[in-house]
Amino acid sequence: MPPTHRTPARTHVTTVKPSLDTEVQAAVAWLRRNATKATLAGMARYAIPSGNAFGVTMSQLKVLAKQLGRNHALAVGLWDTGFYDARMLATLIDEPARVTSAQMERWCRDFDSWAICDTACFALFDKTPHAWPLVAKWAGSRQEYIKRAAFALLWGLTTHDKQSGDAPFLRGLQLIERAAVDERHFVMKAVNMALRAVGKRNPALNAAAVAVARRLAESPAAAPRWIGKDALRELTSITVIRRLERVSKRAG
Repeated sequence: MPPTHRTPARTHVTTVKPSLDTEVQAAVAWLRRNATKATLAGMARYAIPSGNAFGVTMSQLKVLAKQLGRNHALAVGLWDTGFYDARMLATLIDEPARVTSAQMERWCRDFDSWAICDTACFALFDKTPHAWPLVAKWAGSRQEYIKRAAFALLWGLTTHDKQSGDAPFLRGLQLIERAAVDERHFVMKAVNMALRAVGKRNPALNAAAVAVARRLAESPAAAPRWIGKDALRELTSITVIRRLERVSKRAG
């Protein structure tokens, strides 16, 4: 009787996707491994709280962010750990289209330094459809870092919003002039940077920003006077004027 030949059963390999908690813990473990005491100690020199941080450089965070890719769920999970480095990473990997205004409000309330505030605004918030309404809302806040976020966000929009015309930026100048009386350091610096950024967007906004800066420079109060004078130096400089001339030629 001839031997019976049986076809071996196929082995099905099932790829199990790691759970969100596993992904979060793996990212946090990477941050711990790549942290240094020198980086952690250096945070204090830049007024960044280090009590809940590992000490990972921004360049290292960008390396990990590139490896992970965009991942909204992971970003939310990382933010919820409360670790500074994990939150910075979260701003780099979140998906702007999936970020809600409620999430932006919640994260903004967690800001405890200029660094996390500015990174969230420049890397993520200014790419969402909720940016402009929140600029206006946050500009009226009494909380230092929420108010700073309004002007960091406006600052970021001058670079990343390629679609809007001048109108929202002109409204932004009104918010800037109103907030210039705030003497708190981190608010004052953000207001100044937003004014300079708006004034470098195009010639028309430069003229409007220079007018605001001149009014502020004449103020008897120290904060608006500093903001106005400092902004005027840059906005009326030869470097900025020549750059805006090039912008105008390209637009023409």
